[in-house]
Amino acid sequence: MKKFTVILPVKNGGVLIKECIQSILSQSNKDFDLAILENCSTDGTREWLQSLNDEKIKIFPSDTPLTIEENWGRIKYIPKNKFITLIGHDDLLQADYLAEMNSLIEKCPDASLYQTHFRFINAEGNYIKQCRKMAEKYTQSEYLHAMLKDELDSTGTGYMMRSADYDKLGGIPSYPNLLFADHALWIQLTGLSYMAVSEKECFSYRLNQSTSKLSGASRYIDAFFCFLDFLERLKKKDKTTSNVISSAAPGFIKYYCTSLSHRLLKTPEKQRGGKTVDSFITACATKANILSPDNTFTPLRYFTIRLAHIVDSNLLTRNLYLLFRKMYSKPFYS
Repeated sequence: MKKFTVILPVKNGGVLIKECIQSILSQSNKDFDLAILENCSTDGTREWLQSLNDEKIKIFPSDTPLTIEENWGRIKYIPKNKFITLIGHDDLLQADYLAEMNSLIEKCPDASLYQTHFRFINAEGNYIKQCRKMAEKYTQSEYLHAMLKDELDSTGTGYMMRSADYDKLGGIPSYPNLLFADHALWIQLTGLSYMAVSEKECFSYRLNQSTSKLSGASRYIDAFFCFLDFLERLKKKDKTTSNVISSAAPGFIKYYCTSLSHRLLKTPEKQRGGKTVDSFITACATKANILSPDNTFTPLRYFTIRLAHIVDSNLLTRNLYLLFRKMYSKPFYS
């Protein structure tokens, strides 16, 4: 067996998957396999993958089209080496990514999650910015605090873990469109020991039309509450974790209550799954009270949330708003 498996789920990877795979195969550390979970692509991706001739590449095609949750769910069942990392088909690894991960594992053999610094690139692959500086080590409570307080750039790419730990935890949670699912997985993995971080910049995360941007309001909200349910269960773990959640959850909920109330507002009624802005913000307040009983989060105190509530509560204003959105697509709130 080799030491690493790079796992690449893909559907309709277009030209970007070619760059991604090239970056993986160009690793200076050759002690790896590349496992590709191909999901009935219709853009020529499947045919191109089948034309590749490299012993490192293991293709696992799906016989029928799968949801993104189902395709990523297959990771639990494929053969894997001792350590695995997951990558989106539009992201890129630097040539020294696996070499640096190998050094980090040797330096911190008792860690349960590993990460390096990285850069953000645009759809064309051009540099945008570096990720925010991370500490060398994060316990579960430290990672949870940084994530809930938005003090950490966390993506689905670049994290390294043991395959046995991944399988033991049940893999990435099957949240709608996998939104917030990676957060839950990294939090669980840090809970096994801690996360070790390299200061080197070893991969690129592409900011383009991501799942979070393309997901409808209804599924986004469903995933959001899946994550809040996870935090509710996690709160029972120990006092330190409970205190972190009590302190940081209200601000986290406020942020998403603001953004998702407006995403829901601009969603036609037939695509809402029966949700209203009022029912959503009420549910947010309820969750905040469960996660932080002494919190002061009152949604309607905040202008942007109150605005969404007022507009959505009246059929005329709601339809006028949707008409306005068609003519003026830029956000007019922050």
